[in-house]
Amino acid sequence: MKKFGRVLTAMVTPFNADYSVNYSEAAKLADYLVNNGSDGLVVAGSTGEAATLTTDEKLSLFKVVLEAVGDKATVIAGTGSNDTRASIKLTQEAEKIGVHGAMLVGPYYNKPPQEGYYQHFKSIANSTDLPLIVYNVPGRTASNILPSTIARLAEIDNIVAVKEASGNLDQVSEIIRTTPAEFLVYSGDDGLTLPILSVGGSGVISVAAHVVGKRMQEMVTAFFAGDMNKAQTLHLELMPFFKVIFITTNPIPIKEAVNIIGIHAGPTRLPLIPPTDQETEQLKKVMQSIGII
Repeated sequence: MKKFGRVLTAMVTPFNADYSVNYSEAAKLADYLVNNGSDGLVVAGSTGEAATLTTDEKLSLFKVVLEAVGDKATVIAGTGSNDTRASIKLTQEAEKIGVHGAMLVGPYYNKPPQEGYYQHFKSIANSTDLPLIVYNVPGRTASNILPSTIARLAEIDNIVAVKEASGNLDQVSEIIRTTPAEFLVYSGDDGLTLPILSVGGSGVISVAAHVVGKRMQEMVTAFFAGDMNKAQTLHLELMPFFKVIFITTNPIPIKEAVNIIGIHAGPTRLPLIPPTDQETEQLKKVMQSIGII
């Protein structure tokens, strides 16, 4: 299985003023991220506003990003949904394009029982040769994938990783305890990256890395090199930014932060709205305090 890398960025989807996808800017953003700390990119995930992207838009984004950076970084396609059949079809189409892997969010709204989760992910895994990342984010899906279910899924050859965004370090620890050593556990919360690494995590699928990618990479590299003082210093230095990019619904603040540093990410699509003036001012203040702008 291809190693995905330690710092992956859950990439925003740039839009034009008319809310159409800005594919040329997506290619530029992908290149910028890979040159500024990212080992790989997750395309059309939650931060990429997958919920309001059409299937054709997702497939076009996969192609554009793969062409832009696929020779120097891993490109992970967000192909999960709450419809197993649709997820299978999109994953198969992404595989044909040549992406390096796929990330599958836990089915949202349906609130399946644990066996439903297992059968959902197993069905998708059986339909593809791509290495797969399970994405557990109860705050968005309204249901938690339990460690025991992740442990069962880890027995499937091409389910190779989980992005854990439950915010529960005990749960992360239990996943690491009950899965094979080669199974990758990524932090889905920037602020928990260092704590998750400390209990055996593999890296982070990051929102903050859009604008602090080099420092995120430095922090993770320092940890694996045994330089805990440096890792801790970077973690604490970045904490205000980790917090401010979630003062309202993601990806509203991070998309604004990307716009602020001069990359044209554009607006969010409804039902997401622009940040308020107060939120933007708060974001800029933190960005200035840690030397981003």
